[in-house]
Amino acid sequence: MEQTGVVEPAGSVGVLLPPDLPGDQLTTYARAADQAGFDQLWVVEDCYLRGGVAQAALVLAATTRITVGIGILPAGARNVAFAAMELATLAEAFPGRLLAGVGHGMPGWMRQSGAWPVSPLGLLEEYTAALRALLHGERLEVAGTYVQLDGVQLAVPPAVVPPVYAGVRGPRSLELSGRVADGTVLAEPVTPQYLALACAQVAAGRADADLTRVPERHRVVAYNLAAVDPDPAVARERVRPGLQWLGEADWAPHLAPLDGADDLARLRAASGSRSAFAAALPDAWVDRLAVVGDVATCRDRIGLLHAAGADSVVLTPAGTTPLAALEQLAAVL
Repeated sequence: MEQTGVVEPAGSVGVLLPPDLPGDQLTTYARAADQAGFDQLWVVEDCYLRGGVAQAALVLAATTRITVGIGILPAGARNVAFAAMELATLAEAFPGRLLAGVGHGMPGWMRQSGAWPVSPLGLLEEYTAALRALLHGERLEVAGTYVQLDGVQLAVPPAVVPPVYAGVRGPRSLELSGRVADGTVLAEPVTPQYLALACAQVAAGRADADLTRVPERHRVVAYNLAAVDPDPAVARERVRPGLQWLGEADWAPHLAPLDGADDLARLRAASGSRSAFAAALPDAWVDRLAVVGDVATCRDRIGLLHAAGADSVVLTPAGTTPLAALEQLAAVL
């Protein structure tokens, strides 16, 4: 299988398009990110806001330079052949500017939609392998548990094939990503400790990979909540609401490698609500779990994440005014 044609430089810095951004600001935000010099703009498919493919199409059409990542499309939500058609259409129209992410999706949302499989790992492995092969122009005969394809082949596979990233968290899923995907998208919070552990788990999966079907370099994208302000206390207050979910089951892999994680769990249990937990987080923990502070501090934190294994650090803007937050984050570039 030929390798993908999209090669993002190591040391990239991207930004997330807020999923709840008002619809009339989507293209304005995308153009601002492009003009500010961010390497990547990532869109997300949070239920039940906006579709990932449609958002990617809008922002690709509104910009001229920036690479657009979809992070992520839940595998259970779309037939893989039709997902390949959608992604190939975008890649054909905007060659070299698309990164495609797939993953399990949030279990609660997927169950609510009737799309949670018996084996999330089984589905994601079959789906990712098939999606990559279709995008590379292969004709597939697949009789899997979750993916069934009878002579399916894209009529017009993209000349520049977008890489397929797996958006995953836990050890078995990270090994799967190393085995079958072009890269991995790690949801926030990503600390250097979690990043190093995740990269080791990806590497374990690559030890079992068919190296003729995965790239020589597996790239890692690390999301992190971020706020830049000359006053670190102001920046911390902006990110606290985004940290209120910590301590719940889905975020356990992020916290497990951190010294003092048990203290955080006890604080979460003692708090009467998510918002109370976020307000009670010690400043030192906020600094560990986000890219937060003045410009120099944030640049240093981004550098630590790159050094720990992130090819791209993607900043999730915190605050009530996303365009203003984006402008402040651009100061770290």
